[in-house]
Amino acid sequence: MKCGREENGENVKEMGVCPAALPNEYNGVHNGHAGGRFCWTITGTLCHGKPGGTFAQKFLTCLTCKFFKHVQEEEERYFMVTPTQAKANAKCKLLNAK
Repeated sequence: MKCGREENGENVKEMGVCPAALPNEYNGVHNGHAGGRFCWTITGTLCHGKPGGTFAQKFLTCLTCKFFKHVQEEEERYFMVTPTQAKANAKCKLLNAK
């Protein structure tokens, strides 16, 4: 989102590092770094300039987010909405790699 909350970003002192920018289990989902392209599932990311809640609490707001729609359009049929989908996809990738 270019919000300056990535590690060493310009807004880190004021607002802290974004949880989506930190290493997490969603690294690589939608070809993103950490959870950056799966932010709607991560608690504490900014929603309209304020830290959002959990996936369940903020998801309806995320449906109207320009970034959410951008990722959805780019990923087309490979778009994953829920953490369960991402974990299932990761498991499939591991099984196929063997």
